[in-house]
Amino acid sequence: MIQLKPIAVVKNSRSEIKDDDWGDVISIIELDESMPEDALLEIESFSHAEVIFYFHQVAEEKIQHGSRHPRNNADWPKVGILSQRGKNRPNRLGATIVKVLKRDGRQLTVQGLDAIDGTPVLDIKPVMKEFLPREEIHQPDWAKELMKNYWEHK
Repeated sequence: MIQLKPIAVVKNSRSEIKDDDWGDVISIIELDESMPEDALLEIESFSHAEVIFYFHQVAEEKIQHGSRHPRNNADWPKVGILSQRGKNRPNRLGATIVKVLKRDGRQLTVQGLDAIDGTPVLDIKPVMKEFLPREEIHQPDWAKELMKNYWEHK
C-alpha cells in the first residue's frame, strides 16, 4: 500500500468539474501547514512548474481500468484509460504543466491548472527543458480534436 499526504491545496474560482476553458484560470496553490514555507523557495525563478494532484471528487464507482471512448464520445475510438488523460483513472492522479506567476510565502500563484477549488496537491516540480521530450511529439487526430477548447481563453 502506498500512502500519500497532500502537500498543498488548490484555491481558485472553479468549483465544478468541467472539460474545457482552463487557459485563463488563475489558481493559488497553498502549502499545507506540515510543509515549511521554504519548500517553495526560488520556484518563481522557473517559468513553469508541473503540478501533480488528486482528483478528489471522482467517485470510486466511476473509476475506469480498461478502455473507453474519450469523454464518452462514440465518434472517437475506444482507447485504454492509460492512453488518455481522463480524470476517472485508477489512482485518480492528474498532472499539469502550469505557468508560474508569483510566489508569496506559502502561496504559489499559477495559470492554467486544470484542477478545481479544494483539490489536494501531491507534488510540485519545476519544469526544466532537459526533462521535456527531445523528439517531435505526435498524437492521434481524436486527441487534437478533444483538446481544441481545453486551454481556450474565455
